[in-house]
Amino acid sequence: MLIDCGEGTQIQLRKFKLKFSKIDYIFISHLHGDHFFGLMGLISSFHLNKRTRLLTIFGPNGLDEIITVQLKHSNTRLNFPLRFVPTNPENEELILEEKKFQVLTFPLKHRIACTGFLIKEKSGLRNLIKEKLLENKLPLEAINSLRQGKDFKDESENVIYSVKEYTHPPRPLRSYAFCSDTGFDMEIVKYIKGASLLYHEATFGNEEKERARETFHSTAADAGVIARNAMVGKLLLGHYSTRYLDLSPLLEEARAEFPETYLSEEGITYTLD
Repeated sequence: MLIDCGEGTQIQLRKFKLKFSKIDYIFISHLHGDHFFGLMGLISSFHLNKRTRLLTIFGPNGLDEIITVQLKHSNTRLNFPLRFVPTNPENEELILEEKKFQVLTFPLKHRIACTGFLIKEKSGLRNLIKEKLLENKLPLEAINSLRQGKDFKDESENVIYSVKEYTHPPRPLRSYAFCSDTGFDMEIVKYIKGASLLYHEATFGNEEKERARETFHSTAADAGVIARNAMVGKLLLGHYSTRYLDLSPLLEEARAEFPETYLSEEGITYTLD
């Protein structure tokens, strides 16, 4: 999965040795150039590298027209199928359902239609307690039921083998929320509540609070307030104004609101606990 695709995306992918041929889903938050100007180049590279696998792009209305016009006037017939799925900038919406995860969109407060993305891990099969299996020889039907997180019962609905007794507790499911360009908006909280990791723009410091409001952007402190109220695990700041050569003041302002805050930096991997 790739979220947003600004100019220079391919350079960065190659620089950090990421196998971007494996990308099957691209999510574009909105149609400002720094979030999608690298998309056509990436599509072209897939084509030149003889990709044959389906590529699905999720984005705002109008992005499909932009892609189509460029392919039309360059007389390009792609080697691979390309599917476009429009996003809804007004309401929360489930846009992708896979075996191990799902992706939802939610509205952001920006100058043009803009959506955030929430990637949620789905429950997998439970691990059985080996010692219990050695004590009792369970039928295959019971094992399948327990691994799916269901007690195994008899015809009278009496529990014969309980999930609690025969399986290890599942680890907490992980989730990642992405808020690209947005003004300070407490409405976001309900969509990202409890996310393991939140990326939230932090374009300005507190001294530019009015500028942030005028341009529908956020301060680092705004991001911290959102993270605190949403009770997320960690906060990643990003989308910094180029005026800030030293990002430490932004980090300090956000941490004053939410201690588990970090600067997103190029080439760094961030884990979801």
